[in-house]
Amino acid sequence: MFGWLGGDQAEPHVEVAGERLPLAIRRHPRARRLTMRLAADGKALAITMPQWGRTADALDFARSRRAWIESQLARRCQTISIAPGTALPYRGHAHPIAWRADAPRKPRLIEGRVECGGPAEGLEPRLRRWLESEALRLLAADLAFYCDRAGEAEPQLRLSRARRRWGSCSAETREQRCIRINWRLVLAPDQVRRSVVAHEVAHLAHFDHSPAFHAHLARLFEGDLTSADRWLKAEGRSLYALFG
Repeated sequence: MFGWLGGDQAEPHVEVAGERLPLAIRRHPRARRLTMRLAADGKALAITMPQWGRTADALDFARSRRAWIESQLARRCQTISIAPGTALPYRGHAHPIAWRADAPRKPRLIEGRVECGGPAEGLEPRLRRWLESEALRLLAADLAFYCDRAGEAEPQLRLSRARRRWGSCSAETREQRCIRINWRLVLAPDQVRRSVVAHEVAHLAHFDHSPAFHAHLARLFEGDLTSADRWLKAEGRSLYALFG
């Protein structure tokens, strides 16, 4: 079943297999057709369309691809519970959680495992706080590296908990510039995390996705952008299997 409420009543959405999926519509000046993907968290449909496109066009587009949407929903990663022995991804590698009640509460990466102590019922929030602190540490180093490479003053850095975006850049004025990066990228391989930071730093000079932006990004990022983008498209949803 598909449904839509327009105007001020609710955001446009479709209902597929008993789930309500909002449409996150993006109008792009270079888009020549409509494209659709399931958002990284599996809870919305991201549709890119030409600037002249109507919301109703996006709804019709989603309605015509019900079978594809159902197949994408079926491929979503199941939620993984945090518990002793769970494989915790960190910088692209899986590390089993080694918990002991008498171990130090602050998680530590030791010999390929994440050691953590304290009450068992607080294990999940402690591990999440540790990962977020690691994300902030690594992202700050990434941001300093790419801003130096680009000849840009470092903007504010904030962790994002966005469900549908890996990064964003606001650059209305030099004093208010801020880059937000999704903390879950600490779970991904280093080159994937760094590619997102480089992407947002490139936006400090080119606040669009023009050829000039892509050329600037290619100069900034030392790795394989195509490979990093491919990883996010194929594996990005898996980063939401933990700490849902």
